[in-house]
Amino acid sequence: MSAPTTTPGAEPMSHRQTLEALSGLLLVLFVAMLSSTVVSTALPKIIGALNGSQTQYTWVVTATLLTATATTPIWGKLADLFSKKLLIQVAIVVFLLGSIIAGFSQSAGQLIAARAFQGIGVGGLQALVQVAIAAMIPPRERGRYNGYLGGVMAVATVGGPLLGGLIVDTSWLGWRWCFFVGVPVAIIALILLQVTLHLPTFRRDNVKIDYLGASLIAAGVSVLLIWISFVDSSFAWLSWQTAAMVLGSLLLLALAVWVESRAAEPVVPLAIVREHTTALAILGSLAVGMAMFGGAVFLGQYFQIGRGYSPTEAGLLTIPMMAGVLGSSIVAGRLITRTGRIKPYIVIGSITLVVGFGLLGTIDHETSLVLVGIGMFIVGTGVGMTMQNLVLAVQNTVALKDIGAASSSVAFFRSLGGTIGVSVLGAVLARRVTDQITRDLTAAGIPTSGSGGDSNLNITALPDGVQHIVRAAYGDATGHIFLISAAIGVVGVIAALLLRPVTLRTSLDLPDAATAAAVAADAVDGAPAFDQVAAEAAVKGGPERR
Repeated sequence: MSAPTTTPGAEPMSHRQTLEALSGLLLVLFVAMLSSTVVSTALPKIIGALNGSQTQYTWVVTATLLTATATTPIWGKLADLFSKKLLIQVAIVVFLLGSIIAGFSQSAGQLIAARAFQGIGVGGLQALVQVAIAAMIPPRERGRYNGYLGGVMAVATVGGPLLGGLIVDTSWLGWRWCFFVGVPVAIIALILLQVTLHLPTFRRDNVKIDYLGASLIAAGVSVLLIWISFVDSSFAWLSWQTAAMVLGSLLLLALAVWVESRAAEPVVPLAIVREHTTALAILGSLAVGMAMFGGAVFLGQYFQIGRGYSPTEAGLLTIPMMAGVLGSSIVAGRLITRTGRIKPYIVIGSITLVVGFGLLGTIDHETSLVLVGIGMFIVGTGVGMTMQNLVLAVQNTVALKDIGAASSSVAFFRSLGGTIGVSVLGAVLARRVTDQITRDLTAAGIPTSGSGGDSNLNITALPDGVQHIVRAAYGDATGHIFLISAAIGVVGVIAALLLRPVTLRTSLDLPDAATAAAVAADAVDGAPAFDQVAAEAAVKGGPERR
């Protein structure tokens, strides 16, 4: 494979050009994340209108997460081989088609298929936006822009359920607009990016796509997520189905590792994943993924089922978490840009995350909303200080030609951790809720037949006495879920503490290895010490811009 060819003389984007391009990228990221969160409060009405089953209810959410997670590393690797701008536009088109098909679905099966196709585009957008930003902005300067990313993610994560509730409660809109609402925004972003986005493109001859490795990774992750989605509901943890799926997934992933270790252009370069910073960032991202996805899912459920608030009210009550994410990401990003140091903020953020989950672990169905709000704000602060900065720490260690694979690897494991966390914690929650409802109904002398955990979808139809028991069960069990999250978050703290303290570079690419070696040799001979500015200047101006 030939070396990348470059066009000398290209200049870095100005601050104005960066903001213009960033506006389109943030718009794309917002609509991609919104597509996953807007259906959370609307899903009961959607499935009811389509006469769907409980299994289909679960799969409307799982299908998108599954395809998005499985395709993330593939999109990232493609970004290292082809035009990043073109790939983002392709991902937007895939997302648009999936959204339109989902909005016109006439059955739950069609909706699940459309959501799976939409997830391919969502996975591309979530990965490629990070890659595009890394190709535009040097790591040292990227911190100041992380606040914008954190704000977009916070608004989409918390505002999505609120918007979904408003849409389904508005008679002249209806549930189909939960899917249509993102279409005009995505079209605007597509046009905006065409005009403003100019990214470096490394042209390579004899490009080889690792189709086998990509297929094995997608298949292995898909089988694992399917097992997580159905275990403890459709079959037991200890069953032949569990053995077949888990062993099958491990076998597929082991084959993927073997193929990747021998591929000329691996989808997930093992050398990057094994690198000290990347490996630790992956561990930390698992905890952050659980916070970002699990926090929104279970807090929304806690307010609606455990406390009896409407979907709109539940969305408003989660604002403290959004405020924490937005404020901490902006403040931490500015400080990182000023100092060039990133480890202290990741460490503080991961510890804050554990503290917030620990506080939420004390809640029940009668806890003061002030205390719950404080806990959410602390969790949001931890997410804002860690989520984007873990990706930034990895991007700082790799060359620009590998930025796609490195960024998507962290995003992949964060999404995988979030999906696994939601599924496993949801199974634990369901088991505790069922046990407590059964116990409390028996103590109250009420027959338990037909009064299991499935009654949560229609709480208001229950008698007042039973309704109180069900709400109390959900409110009390949610605290236990957050205690488990706090325990898992400790892994993120350990990973953050083990990160090497580094100063973020101010160049888009790593300094030329040959230049660094020559400078080191001169230093040994008594020449002046390594000149960071000179080394960085040697690598600027290479890639062609589109």
